[in-house]
Formats: sequence, structure tokens, C-alpha cells
Amino acid sequence: MESDKLAIIVAGGSGQRMGAAIPKQFLDLGGRPVLMRTIDAFLQIEGMRVVLVLPHAQRAAWDELCARHSYAPNIDIANGGETRFHSVKNGIALWRGERLIGVHDGVRPLVSQETIARCYAEADTFGTAVPALPSVESVRLVASDGSNRAIDRREVMLIQTPQVFNSEMLISAYNQPFTPLFTDDASVVEATGKPIHLTLGQHGNIKLTTPDDMRAAEAML
Repeated sequence: MESDKLAIIVAGGSGQRMGAAIPKQFLDLGGRPVLMRTIDAFLQIEGMRVVLVLPHAQRAAWDELCARHSYAPNIDIANGGETRFHSVKNGIALWRGERLIGVHDGVRPLVSQETIARCYAEADTFGTAVPALPSVESVRLVASDGSNRAIDRREVMLIQTPQVFNSEMLISAYNQPFTPLFTDDASVVEATGKPIHLTLGQHGNIKLTTPDDMRAAEAML
């Protein structure tokens, strides 16, 4: 079946904050590497094509892992760039005309089928769909001089991936010059004047950054 959805999975972590000797996306999670679990979550969606963006220096390690696990997914691979922005742009270069493009963190392996499907469905309706959860913690805003003040946590949302967009909108946004203010794909699209539609996120869709995150993921499995 011809795909109408593209997922760009960005995996460029080093594992430094994880305290691991290998990149965090290659760590074992319940008997399988994190990145394989992430890829498979998207490949289970009908009409989905996957592009993995991986640093060139990690390709040999990835190939070795795939051989060890007899893993041969039907995906394309792009080289990582200097920043996340440039990595996503390299992934977009492999676009084949799909109507929707989603971008997902390679170290969010527990994203559910429901979350993925909802993000693509709402992006099809609104042009954009970014999963978000309300903050359950008190929030303070810290100024450049070190001062801080409380803000209403009802005005704060915690952003996740996949962030899904109409393909023409995302491609156009990534043609603009890079700025360090781009922290995710939503901020890139927003800089072109397009509004961002927020959809319900998923509490289990955690980003694996620290050893505590890995322990939490193991428990959720």
C-alpha cells in the first residue's frame, strides 16, 4: 500500500546524561534496543513510512545491533546534522510526497498506537498536531538576572512528540534559516506565522534521558 504518512525518527543522543557507554537509543529496554521499539511503534500504523535520522558515526553500531537482533525494518536512513534542526531537514529531504509528516524522538519508545493515530488524524484536520500534557507541578519563570516568579501552571503545557504537520507546511518551515530559538518542530513552524494545534499527550510517552527514565520505562513495560 502506498504511504500517505511519513514519520521522521530522530536519534542522535550520546548517552552522556544517561551515564552509558553507548548512545541511549541503543540501550536495552526489556530485551530489545530502545530505537527498535520506537521504530516498530510507527511501522504498525497503516500507510506509514519511516525515515530514521542517525549520526553517520553511529551507523556501524546500528548495523551491528540489527544483525544481532535479526532486525530488518523497511525504512530509509538519513545522516544526522549539526543540530536537531539540521537532522530533521536531512530527513525531510527523503520525502516522497506523503500528505503528512511527523517528527518523533528516537528515545520515546513507549508512544502508543492511539497517540500516533490521533496526532496524524488531527494534523490531517488542522494542519498541525502537537501532543501536550498540562503541568502538575508548580512552575516558576527564571529571568536572565537570576530572579524568578511564579506563573499559573494552567498556562503551561509539557510538549511531546510525534509532532505532525501538513507536509507542505513543514517543508516550507524548514527552508527558513536556522536559529537557536528552534527547540522543536512546532517552534520552527510557528516562526512562519502558522498556529499550532495542541492535542492530548500521553503520560507514558516519556523521553529516556536519565537512568531514572530507563527504570520507569522498564516498570511500564
